[in-house]
Amino acid sequence: MKSIKYAAAAILTAFAFTVSAQTSADNESNVESEYLSSIEDVVITELATSEERDNKLVALQYLENAVNEGRTTPDMMKALDGLAGEGIASQSRTNGRLMNNFPDIRAKACDILANVKTEESKNALVKVALADNEPMVITAAIRALGDIGINDNDEVSETIAWAQKKNAVLNPTSSLALEVLIAYEKIADSVQNKGPMIQAVGQIATNYRYVTPVRTRAHELLKTLQGAPSSSDKKNNNAK
Repeated sequence: MKSIKYAAAAILTAFAFTVSAQTSADNESNVESEYLSSIEDVVITELATSEERDNKLVALQYLENAVNEGRTTPDMMKALDGLAGEGIASQSRTNGRLMNNFPDIRAKACDILANVKTEESKNALVKVALADNEPMVITAAIRALGDIGINDNDEVSETIAWAQKKNAVLNPTSSLALEVLIAYEKIADSVQNKGPMIQAVGQIATNYRYVTPVRTRAHELLKTLQGAPSSSDKKNNNAK
């Protein structure tokens, strides 16, 4: 009996030692991972806030890899937000000349934000859609908003309508109009007040400055929207 107890004690001791060693290794691994993550955040932040356009492109490459691998951090999101507003929300001027107007940087940041489907990303993209004047950037922001799909209180659907209305007057672009239609197709079920959305789609359908395939798609979407109940109607029906 004593020999069995001694053997059991030896096994428990060995097991405890193994668990302790594994825990220590895990802790070291976690510390190392956090250290590498913090270093990556510092590198991305420095590149993103650099005055050099090429450095910002490298930052976007790091950020895209991190997002695709599910490794986003608050610092990375801050860098993406900053890059999406580069030259609009934050401006650098020399002798009155805007030095950091990089539409391609802003558009790429919007594309990356589309893969981070959070309220924070949505808010950053709404700011871009409302503030930017470059069709390629607004197009990317609207596409990303449609991909994220968050439309609480019609904030996104009305932002898209406003951006479309502004650009239809200043610079009607078929590619932007198409992304408006695609985004509306994705979020239509979440829209409570369909009025602004229908007006925006109707404007696209009747504006001959847009190419025929875009206007045709707008007509098709109008038919769908006019026959579909709003989300508030669905709630009332469910309540009954």
